[in-house]
Amino acid sequence: MITFKAIDDPRRTQGKKHQLPTILSLSAAAILYGMRGYKDIALWVQSLGNKARSRFRCRKRNGRYEVPSRTVIRNALVKVDPEQLNQALNTWNTQYGYLDESLAIDGKTMCNALDGQGRQTHIMSVIGHESGHCYTQKKWEHSR
Repeated sequence: MITFKAIDDPRRTQGKKHQLPTILSLSAAAILYGMRGYKDIALWVQSLGNKARSRFRCRKRNGRYEVPSRTVIRNALVKVDPEQLNQALNTWNTQYGYLDESLAIDGKTMCNALDGQGRQTHIMSVIGHESGHCYTQKKWEHSR
């Protein structure tokens, strides 16, 4: 999120409930998780639990963290300066991708690993090609 703070927010100040770095971080995470399109991104964001929403620094209201809607996500992504976004992503890659020239991002559905509602467990991993270092591995928890 730190590198996204350098991007100018092109949205009007009126009615802004969600910070641009939060929207960009949520969108980037959803895309890394394999989501394609505004609807998929928004559904993935909506599926996040309260703890994950807190980590993305979502807006807190009545003890619960709120996430942006599909319209808010779309409008922010359409309006953001692509050059500034590219610079922010390159800065992130320079800071955190220094061990590896490329990363493998992979998602798996775990066979026979069911939650309390009988849904399968999904896991995403980010692994460096050169180092073999696992940068992150996260379980996707359904919100419903």
